[in-house]
Amino acid sequence: MAILWASSSVMLFATSTSSSSSSTTSSLKYYCGCPGKSGVRGRGSPFLGGFSLSLSKTKAEPSLFSEFPMVVSFKRNFEVRSQKEGKDLSVVPLDQRWMFEDSELNGPDIWNKTWYPKAADHVSTEKPWYIVDASDKILGRLASTISIYIRGKNLPTYTPSVDMGAYVVVVNAEKVAVSGKKRSQKLYRRHSGRPGGMKVETFDQLQKRIPERIIEHAVRGMLPKGRLGRALFNHLKVYKGPDHPHEAQKPVELPIRDKRIQKER
Repeated sequence: MAILWASSSVMLFATSTSSSSSSTTSSLKYYCGCPGKSGVRGRGSPFLGGFSLSLSKTKAEPSLFSEFPMVVSFKRNFEVRSQKEGKDLSVVPLDQRWMFEDSELNGPDIWNKTWYPKAADHVSTEKPWYIVDASDKILGRLASTISIYIRGKNLPTYTPSVDMGAYVVVVNAEKVAVSGKKRSQKLYRRHSGRPGGMKVETFDQLQKRIPERIIEHAVRGMLPKGRLGRALFNHLKVYKGPDHPHEAQKPVELPIRDKRIQKER
């Protein structure tokens, strides 16, 4: 017995059985790889549902069927009913018409309809630039406002995993203010990586030595920890004094909504 099946055609193999006794007819069996009908016992693949069909044939050419099995092929093309000629797309449900119409360049996304920014939505050359004067502004409140715009949380298209924020330029970093006794009690630690290489200094000491590092340290702690956070940190430009080299970017004043950001004298 031989069985052959294909995805686009149905093959029939015919074999004959002969006996030594003198009989006038021979039993001819056709084996098919297509699903069988009810009442016919299956003999093909258990996955394709093959079946056998017994037919009787007169003993006209016994040598032909005994030596060469007869192969009958029925060509069948698989197609969607609505794709046939003369069919109208109106019979297709609205949520399935995209399968029979021209799709997008990269194909339609049928699983997720949530909007996600494309590459053109977060190009660095089109991001806005802001400038803020740190004179007499509370360090923590100023850093939180800067991190919001660097992160892009002020935008209606904010996406946590995409760099969509703006650039912020901070001037007069040496005039930033803190509340309470933080000038003498707030400590900044750094380590050289060698045994006994830890250095500790107060807010006043670091402000006299490197005032830009105070604002950078505060903003960095409010950004994501990872590759995206390191990329966002490059959007912050802190300078000592009123001058900065970003006049070509034409930065605008950073909008501040916190009314308590300015220290009262």
